[in-house]
Amino acid sequence: MRNYPDAMTPKKTRSAALEKHEPTTEIPPLNSPQLYINRELSLLAFQRRVLEEAQNQHNPLLERVKFISIAGSNTDEFFMVRVAGLIDQVDAGIVDVGPDGMQPSAQLVAVRREVKKLLADAHKCLHDEILPALAEAGIQILDYAALNEKQLAFADAYFQETVFPVLTPLAFDPGRPFPHISNLSLNLAVLIRDQGGVEHFARVKVPDSLPQFMPLKRARKKIRKRPPREEAFVWLEQVIAANLPALFRGMDVIEAHPFHVTRDADIAIKELDAEDLLETIEEGVRQRRFGSVVRLVVADDMPPHILEILENNLEIEASQVYRVKGPLALSRLMQLYSVERPDLKETPFLPAVPKALAPPTADEDIFALIRRQNILLHHPFDSFQPVVDFLKKAAKDPQVLAIKMVLYRIGRNSPVVEALLEANEEGKQVAVLVELKARFDEESNIEWARALEREGVHVVYGLLGLKTHCKLLMVVRRESGAIRRYLHIATGNYNVVTAHLYTDIGMLTCDEDLGADATDLFNFLTGYSAQKDYKKLLVAPVNLRDRFEAMIQREIAHQLRGGQGAQGRLIFKMNALVDPQVIRLLYEASQAGVKIDLLVRGICCLRPGIPGVSDNIQVISVVGRFLEHSRIYYFRNGGEEEIYLGSADLMPRNINRRVELLFPLQGPELIRRVRDDILALYLSDTVQGRQMQSDGTYVRRRAEAGKRSVNAQAKLVKQAVSPPTVAR
Repeated sequence: MRNYPDAMTPKKTRSAALEKHEPTTEIPPLNSPQLYINRELSLLAFQRRVLEEAQNQHNPLLERVKFISIAGSNTDEFFMVRVAGLIDQVDAGIVDVGPDGMQPSAQLVAVRREVKKLLADAHKCLHDEILPALAEAGIQILDYAALNEKQLAFADAYFQETVFPVLTPLAFDPGRPFPHISNLSLNLAVLIRDQGGVEHFARVKVPDSLPQFMPLKRARKKIRKRPPREEAFVWLEQVIAANLPALFRGMDVIEAHPFHVTRDADIAIKELDAEDLLETIEEGVRQRRFGSVVRLVVADDMPPHILEILENNLEIEASQVYRVKGPLALSRLMQLYSVERPDLKETPFLPAVPKALAPPTADEDIFALIRRQNILLHHPFDSFQPVVDFLKKAAKDPQVLAIKMVLYRIGRNSPVVEALLEANEEGKQVAVLVELKARFDEESNIEWARALEREGVHVVYGLLGLKTHCKLLMVVRRESGAIRRYLHIATGNYNVVTAHLYTDIGMLTCDEDLGADATDLFNFLTGYSAQKDYKKLLVAPVNLRDRFEAMIQREIAHQLRGGQGAQGRLIFKMNALVDPQVIRLLYEASQAGVKIDLLVRGICCLRPGIPGVSDNIQVISVVGRFLEHSRIYYFRNGGEEEIYLGSADLMPRNINRRVELLFPLQGPELIRRVRDDILALYLSDTVQGRQMQSDGTYVRRRAEAGKRSVNAQAKLVKQAVSPPTVAR
């Protein structure tokens, strides 16, 4: 802890021993475990907030279905990566405790407790609220046993025509080993009896290539402006289970029970031993299917003798088994969101095109508009199309000499890659860094990397031991005998799909210093460069930590210096706050009197509101229609305000083991816009905002008596220039 002048030294006060709520007369040291929340439990608290959106009856019904599916998918990924890592540590005898002091074994116990609660609440919400509401709205999810005669006939005919040819029953006996159960697969454990009275075990995989909700009537041709019609579905696994005799001819099917497997899917890349990183990543993706099982989800009525077969052959402990009542894989519910019922979804809207990108004359192109001013794009409220158009224009412009770009998550059918290929065909020098280690997007990125290489584009895969996560596009253009560099720098990926679903900010600029920094960064990424500092950019792992921490310390100094207008003020918006070094600095700033507002969507390991430590810190999480993804860092700086935006969250992996960048906003107008129209708006959210408590729980914020509620995302949608395309 820093030494402050006596006037600024925090008084000794009562600080809760957070787990036991016992008073103490001493302020704990800033590295005390009681001041830090466990990372895994904080991530599960975020999944709880996602589930709350499914429980929120004010949300449109199919949006609630979407949120419960997202909670299920997020939990799957949590086990594939985070829980798998904890199990590996326990198996290896590693006692690696974080700032919160919890050992891996203790974390596994706490995780199991929280996940069981989360799953129980999710299934209760699904069965007691969502499914009945869907039925009332004309979307029925029926059990096979409840089908009427006509529906049964249709379901059985669909099974014979469509499902039966796809199924492959796999036996388990002395001559045939226990079949491989692929990651995230839904399966039926089947017990059969042969004609000699001997019982056998078999596994039938529920094919994920078929709709998981089987429609109970033929699809009709689309008719415009037709009234909502009733839809009826039945779970695919129930149809398969009812028709198992067709798979086991001459056998008696005794029983069948569904089960769902989650495997370790975190790829360990030994880059030092990899002669070809692309081939190494490809092999890692293939091996992901065979990772050890970390979770088995079964129906609550699965009998012990079936469960014992699964536990023994999947080599798992009883603590890795989760019993649920209802669908085993909640992520499958996302299929329902595709039902054509706009009355049960959020009203669509057409993103706006900023006025700064509306040319006053027909012959003024986007390069002229960027030369006039820096242009800020706030997605999804501002359209992402100008970014694509900028790249397409650069591809065709005869004055453009080179295009350099970093691609992290691109998605399928990418117009961004198409524009890069076109630029290459037009003779531009095109260099692209494709990050192959973008988790769960490796296969897509490998495909794009190969496609770009086939056409002669210079493709690189990043730096040894570092994941490249920054979002950067540079266009080099010849103008009046000189060279000018145009940049798009952003907080989000070059993915046109997620640009409609995530909140992100990008800036189009031709600032000379930023252009010089971008050139140095690309040289660092594609060649050999020992660049130690940059003019304006904060780049990890080069200078971001030192410069960022120095700016927090500067804010402390402003606060301690006192005087009119010198009050310290920090507002940080990010996805996650984990880094203990930064958290300690924020505690020090709070102790010095700096007012700190943290907008943290997901993980937050800092505890706000602890007397004498974090009295001046509040943490708010906004979970709503769009996934909050932008990172914004505001420093009051004694009135000389600064705002940095970029790709970096405040996590050790981002600051120490990734190539990240934060870029400064240029000009007071843009700073005021982000400060007032984005940060202040989110801080005032009393609809989707939750206030974090010192114990790590979250309480939904409510408007004060007599004041109107504020929904930040809804207000930003309303402010979008273009009118909605569909009225609800």
